[in-house]
Amino acid sequence: MPDEPTLGEVVRRFEDRLADVRDDIKQLGDRIDTKVSQEVYDLRHEALTQRVTTLETLREKDAERIVATRRWLIGAVVVPLIGVLLPIVIMLTQGAGS
Repeated sequence: MPDEPTLGEVVRRFEDRLADVRDDIKQLGDRIDTKVSQEVYDLRHEALTQRVTTLETLREKDAERIVATRRWLIGAVVVPLIGVLLPIVIMLTQGAGS
């Protein structure tokens, strides 16, 4: 029966396994401590949602501002320019036709 471990060897193996289990439990506890709680996650998600909503609103306002600028450009520059150049073009074409 020399293959059977002695009582001291059994105790050492048991203590080694117990130390391994303690290390595993400590590692699990450390991992759990690094997890974010559901409340914090929900708060961050709500803040992110509000930020995205704000950015979308700002983008829509910028798009409206661009449309207004284009309308102003057409109304203030293009239409008066056509109003000035059209009579000149008509007069030149009638004068060239005579």
